[in-house]
Amino acid sequence: MNKLTRRGFLQSTGRTGVGLTIGATTLAAVSGARAASANERVRLAVVGVRGRGGHLARKFAARPDCEVAYLCDVDESLFASHVSDVEQVQNHRPKVSSDFRRALDDPSLDAIVVATPDHWHALATIWGCQAEKDVYVEKPVSHSPWEGRKMVEAARRYQRIVQVGTQNRSAAYNKKAKEYIDSGKLGSIHMVRVINQKSWPNMAATPDRDPPAGLNWDMWTGPAPESKYNENYHHRWNHFWRFSGGDLINDGVHQIDLARWLVGKTYPQSVYCTGGRWAEAGVFESPDTQVAVYQFDDLVMIAELTLYTPYMIKSDAALRDSDMFPYWPQNAERIDIYGSEGLMIVGRHGCGWQVFDRPKDRKPVLAEHENGPFPDDEHFTNFIQSIRTRNTPSADIEEGHRSTLMCQLANISYRLGGRKLVVDPKTEGLIDDAEANSMLKREYRVPWVVPEKV
Repeated sequence: MNKLTRRGFLQSTGRTGVGLTIGATTLAAVSGARAASANERVRLAVVGVRGRGGHLARKFAARPDCEVAYLCDVDESLFASHVSDVEQVQNHRPKVSSDFRRALDDPSLDAIVVATPDHWHALATIWGCQAEKDVYVEKPVSHSPWEGRKMVEAARRYQRIVQVGTQNRSAAYNKKAKEYIDSGKLGSIHMVRVINQKSWPNMAATPDRDPPAGLNWDMWTGPAPESKYNENYHHRWNHFWRFSGGDLINDGVHQIDLARWLVGKTYPQSVYCTGGRWAEAGVFESPDTQVAVYQFDDLVMIAELTLYTPYMIKSDAALRDSDMFPYWPQNAERIDIYGSEGLMIVGRHGCGWQVFDRPKDRKPVLAEHENGPFPDDEHFTNFIQSIRTRNTPSADIEEGHRSTLMCQLANISYRLGGRKLVVDPKTEGLIDDAEANSMLKREYRVPWVVPEKV
């Protein structure tokens, strides 16, 4: 029996509006989805163009093997400038849509790039998989552990490439760090510190009001609880539980994912998290001071967060793309890996790594080091190659889900007053803790519902 293509499936069933009906109807699994050949440009839709999304649109448009065919955003006021930017880069004007499901209905579209706020990542990815599009989804992959697992299930059922925007996994210098560790040169490792420290001031309350012209606030809110438009929600959603999980999950997931990959760990046995919102008064709900402790079988991983420390510096683009190393004691985004034979300090996003031996004559002894540029381009290349070859990408959705899960479990522990959570790796549930298990999944608003069966 011949494989059925998506286009043939739609024609034979008369279902030509699949994207706009996703959520009410689930596509049947088909195995002959379109894959771009080596001589074709991969056609993409970028979903969410504010901030990181606009950057991704320009980067993919600049690639000779890609075409940004659609820009999609619920805020129509963003289209003019971003369409102009993309058209200037690729010499072709992309279509626009305030509802990305219209792009999913295009059978010539190969993939979507999801750069929405966090609470939309899961549903956009699942709908993309159901429409047989490959997906590049920004970190963190999901709002809750349950919907993250549903993203993995959708990717597998529809045989989709789903790459997570944790680009450190595509960096050559990080691969060499992993080779160094795996070779045994660092010795046995039993403690890892993950640092995420910066300055992110709290905000004063702002009144609810009507949404700006051109913004579909109901769709922006999507799966989250219904609410009136508020500027803090719209522009600072990272720090409200209904939309995200604070900076541990927004930015710290990069370091947690890199650390977990480097030392070869999957699920922790237990998680404990404490902290508070202490530095400044305001409306943010997530902590500005946070410590999470992850117990593995033979290793403790500690994640430390502060948001009131302007002297802790995130590396800028010039440093990331140079042969310099950060001043590690005040680097805001590093990983300290304590081996029995040395200390490895790893920087994300192109900052390299160094291994230090015991000091001699009160001076540091550098045993090994490696550097490399910011790995965005390598990560995009890996995604496009995976679309063509159908090989697993470097930051597959399963790995992104597991790293995001670690951040989510820390937040659950924090919100329960620092309760120790014992993890069941087979179910991703929490042992003998009904209250904590109730926080693994959220309630959804119709029609923005992540289905039980994807």
